[in-house]
Amino acid sequence: MYKGQSGMWSWLLHRITGLAILLFLLLHIVDISMIGFGPKAYNESIALFDSVIVRLLSLALVGAVLLHAFNGLRITIIDFWRKGVRYQVLMFAIVLVLTVVGFIPLAYYILYPVLPFLHPHVTTITK
Repeated sequence: MYKGQSGMWSWLLHRITGLAILLFLLLHIVDISMIGFGPKAYNESIALFDSVIVRLLSLALVGAVLLHAFNGLRITIIDFWRKGVRYQVLMFAIVLVLTVVGFIPLAYYILYPVLPFLHPHVTTITK
């Protein structure tokens, strides 16, 4: 019985992130096609991107792209390096660390405009 080790999780996450990226591509095509319905329809559809929910979905997309890209490099290394299989667990851990390290600053950048607690309090001194 297979116990679900790093190879299985890597495979599963790679498929899920690939499907998520594909779904975003399809939504992006629909979003861009709104320009054909006129500037008002396009501007209303673009205004959705300022909501917290859509920014969280964008953040999930960023995480999916990072994980998919780093894991794709890991798969390529395993395929073309003789000792790749021996180090695949270590490389999977490195993929996860790189994904988190890349995700944190991008999360701040994406969520900064819509989450007021991320804004530093500005104090002004008046005389």
